[in-house]
Amino acid sequence: MLTPIKTTKVYEQVVEQIKGMIANGTLKKGDKLPSERDLVEQLQVSRTSIREALRAMEIIGLIECRQGGGNYVRESFENNLFEPLSVMFMLEKRDPSEIIELRKIIEVENAALAAKRITDEELEELGVIIEDLKNSENEEIAVKADKKFHYAVARASKNTLILAVLNAVSSLIDDYIKGARTKILSEESNRVLLSEQHEKVYLALKKHDAEAAVKAMNKHLDFANDYMSGRFFNQSSK
Repeated sequence: MLTPIKTTKVYEQVVEQIKGMIANGTLKKGDKLPSERDLVEQLQVSRTSIREALRAMEIIGLIECRQGGGNYVRESFENNLFEPLSVMFMLEKRDPSEIIELRKIIEVENAALAAKRITDEELEELGVIIEDLKNSENEEIAVKADKKFHYAVARASKNTLILAVLNAVSSLIDDYIKGARTKILSEESNRVLLSEQHEKVYLALKKHDAEAAVKAMNKHLDFANDYMSGRFFNQSSK
């Protein structure tokens, strides 16, 4: 139940009460929030405070406002963190290597989970993506297939938080994958090698071999990072 608010930072307390209702199941995904008038009456605060709270919840992605239809708890939360994380990264001009560090922390262990939990249908989907990576002569299509592969593995883990975090930084990761492929494929002989790396991850998942999946994903991400950091080029110039 909602309770009257009588202290400072009123709109923040409104947000906390709404979040509490979601946490305890009173409000579920897709549910409509009480009207502004009802919230004013139940919480005994001003309409301005209610509007500030609703605006804050919309910004953080907790609710969505439907034109003429009121405010609703969001159905999907996968991309909620996208704007804050991406903007923070760009504004602070962070080192791009941080992206691969994040990917390794998440995707390597995620591969182990996926190996244990992946379904036949998901393996079939990955198999199609692998064929696209092998056979595509169009790099634009190959880049899309590369991205689809990594997100498909994330979904196979059945861990919604892992997928949410990857989706939250999807713009950064997508740009990184595109940039890495551009550098790696500056040497045409790497095209087959890159395809084989993805296939090794796929085969490990197909065997439900968590250890092999971790090893294959780790090797693939290290390979991409070496090219993005210029290590291969630096070594070859010595």
